[in-house]
Amino acid sequence: MADTPSTTYELVALLAMAWSILVDDLHTELAKFGYDDIRPAHGFAFQLLAPNGATGNELAEHLGVTKQAASQMIDFLEEHGYVARKPHPTDRRGKLVLLTRKGWDCIQAVEATLAKVENRWTEILGPEHMKMLRADLPMMSLPNDSGSKMCSDSSLEKLFDYPLPPKWP
Repeated sequence: MADTPSTTYELVALLAMAWSILVDDLHTELAKFGYDDIRPAHGFAFQLLAPNGATGNELAEHLGVTKQAASQMIDFLEEHGYVARKPHPTDRRGKLVLLTRKGWDCIQAVEATLAKVENRWTEILGPEHMKMLRADLPMMSLPNDSGSKMCSDSSLEKLFDYPLPPKWP
């Protein structure tokens, strides 16, 4: 039996709820570690900044935001001790944004928390279903026959109210 529009919508809603719960659980745990000032968009910034840092322009491009928005994010992260601006090694006028010890510690807390979440999902789904989920989800972000993704990044950004990374692994 083919999916009716209501059951198709239900699957999308369930995937969105799973993502929302993941983000909420992650940030609840991060707050327990003392990282209550980190937001989801900061995690996407950290993805680019680890391991070698990046310029503000590179961060803006990575996040799909304006240079001004990236600069504001860098200011916030710097004020809270997660990043530091250093002279760029090849561009005398430029600055390189690097994670500080606190930034790296936050990443370790994220990794530990996500490992717990994945373990919980494996307990719920079982190891074989989890393996299939890991194999199937990346295929859902591939372009469809018309060359576009199944869902545009901008519509997902509106759903979750922050920019998604430009390329999913």
